[in-house]
Formats: sequence, C-alpha cells, structure tokens
Amino acid sequence: MAKSPRKPETALTAEERQDKEAAQKGGSMPLTGHLKELRNRIAVVLITFVACNVVLITRAQVIVGFLTDMGAAYGYKFIYISPSELLLQQFKAAITASFILCVPLILYEIFAFMKPGLTKKEKAGIRFGLIFGVVFFAAGVFFAYKIVLPFMLQFLIKQGQGTDYVASVSIANYISFLLLIFTIFGFIFEMPLVSVILSRLGILTPKIMRKIRGGAIVAIFVVAAIITPPDIFSQVMVAVPMVLLYELSIGLCILFQRRKQAAQAEEED
Repeated sequence: MAKSPRKPETALTAEERQDKEAAQKGGSMPLTGHLKELRNRIAVVLITFVACNVVLITRAQVIVGFLTDMGAAYGYKFIYISPSELLLQQFKAAITASFILCVPLILYEIFAFMKPGLTKKEKAGIRFGLIFGVVFFAAGVFFAYKIVLPFMLQFLIKQGQGTDYVASVSIANYISFLLLIFTIFGFIFEMPLVSVILSRLGILTPKIMRKIRGGAIVAIFVVAAIITPPDIFSQVMVAVPMVLLYELSIGLCILFQRRKQAAQAEEED
C-alpha cells in the first residue's frame, strides 16, 4: 500500500509550525491551542444551553404553573397587564431553568480548562469549592422554597383580609419576587464556603469569628428582619438557620486550620 506523501515543511501553516515547535520543546500547548480549547468548551456550553432551551420552552407553561401554584394555594390571583407579559415570563422561566441545568457543565468546563496549569492542591481546592458551592446554593434555594416563601406569601396576603383589596398580582412581579428570594437565600447559604476560602487565604480565622460572634448574630437578625415580613416568627425562621450556618463556618474553618497545621508539621519533620 502506497504511503501518502509527507507534507513539506514549507506547506505547514503558521499554527501548525507553532504546535510542532511547542511539541519539540516539551509538549506545552501554545496560545493558539489554548484558544482552540477555550472556543470548543464555550461551544459545548452554548450548544447544550440552546438545546435545553428548545426542550424547556415546550414545558414553560408547566414551569410557570409550578411557581404560581405556591401562591395560588394561599389565595393569590395572577394576571398579566400587557399582551406579551405571560409569554415573556414563560421564556424567562425556560431560560432560567436552562441556565440552572447548565451550571454543572459550565463549572466542569471551567475546571477542565484550568486543570492542566494547576497543582494537585489547587485542583483539590477548586473541586471542593465547585462541588460545595453548588450544594450549598441548592440547599439555600430549597430552604427558601420550603420554609421562607410559604411564610412570606401567607403573611403578605393576610394584609388584605377584611378589606376591599384583592391580591391580584402581576405574573411578572410574582416570578421576579420568587427568583429574588431564591437568589438571596442561595447566596446566604454560601456563607460556610466563603468562610473556608477566606480562612485558607489567611484573611479569616476561627479566633476572629468567635470574637465577632455576638455582632455577627445581631447583624444576622437585622438582615432577617429586612428580607422577611415584619413578624417575629418569620424573622426567627430565617435567622436561626443563618446562625447555624455561621457556627458551621467556624467548625469548618477549625477543621481546615488543623489539617493545614498537621501538613506543615509533617513537612518540617
């Protein structure tokens, strides 16, 4: 079988010559290679995101219905005040759901792109941050859905009882309200992860966190009072988990500090 003629050196493109020179020098990927990889990873994310949108847009009414059922259970009536409002909210729900489904893929692609240039410890640290970041955020959204929003919606609709006012809420305002609460509690539940990262960077220590515990608890109750209806029960329902998250943050910082000290002691020996 005849071999295909070898491509002459002069026929190589500039990119191919750079790749060949990089391989001869030690196999490191040139800038063009990094740009190709970045382009491919972005393309994977965009294609997946578009595919999710195409699928979920056909189920947008179900998603919006799932969100409005929570309010309807407490007596809210939903309206739309412009011809396109309901359709736009269905698109918004589909896009938001698509983004949520693509978050693990986005984080994986970011990590995979950075991975070749990271040390073993850096890889472990980033894996920890990504995994627990998603877990804590999801826990915050679940807490808001199961605990916070039912109390908020029930309290707010009671303000119209015994009056001539009817809770006819714009579908756009209602969905925006839900997404805001979900986002707030998602980020609130990132407190332990942020504390661990600051502790690893040497900015925050368990000693400091214990010292400011009193002030932190007061601040937590102030925040809870701002983001919940003005009744003490709702504030306590929100503040108590936040205080527990603060205590969890202290415990995690102590754990990682001890591991760091043990690793340093082994290196010295």
